[in-house]
Amino acid sequence: MTGPDRRAILKALVATLAGLSADGLDSPVADAADASESWTTQTLEAFADTLIPGARRFPGDVVVAGAVTGPGAVQAGAVGLLASPELPVAPLLPAIAALLDARAVAYAALRLIWLPPTRPPFVGLSFSDRTALVGGLFDPDDLDRPIWQVMSLLVGLAFDTAGQQDTVEALGQGHPGLAWLRFPEPDPDGLWRFPDFSYGRPLADLHPNTTASGSPA
Repeated sequence: MTGPDRRAILKALVATLAGLSADGLDSPVADAADASESWTTQTLEAFADTLIPGARRFPGDVVVAGAVTGPGAVQAGAVGLLASPELPVAPLLPAIAALLDARAVAYAALRLIWLPPTRPPFVGLSFSDRTALVGGLFDPDDLDRPIWQVMSLLVGLAFDTAGQQDTVEALGQGHPGLAWLRFPEPDPDGLWRFPDFSYGRPLADLHPNTTASGSPA
């Protein structure tokens, strides 16, 4: 591959995951629709739609394959999360998309599949071919497997947790992933409290010598 090497891409992806786990994003991410015309965005949207499919956004939508009804990862803001300027992976997205498009060209060539020249190669594949290609990316002997594993985790975070948004805000806006999971609404003060203990009984009282950081005495 040209441009950033695999090690640089993987390093940025892992740092992105760590950043989301530690602090989340402080500001709303850019609207993915703003960049929907770019081949990079189209390829990444099609990748996200292959992992968590959704309905087409409009008639003639070729990026989202429309394999199911209801919203999927694209509608949940997966590409918006990836493209956030706060995350280190954003500058490497063109290289990652190019890597996937190169795999699509090779996949199509081996199977004599015609790819429309006006679309990114991966977008030019049918949903079933996209699924077969993406499934192969996770083969144990695939050189780029770690990249796609982390990319899939990020797509999952966007759908399952609305990791690119404040959770209260995401719920208020009807985030499709949280709605699908029936994520509970917070109390009026924006905090979550639960009437039942996770293990059916309260935890032990805090030891009096426990430090402020939570370390046991």
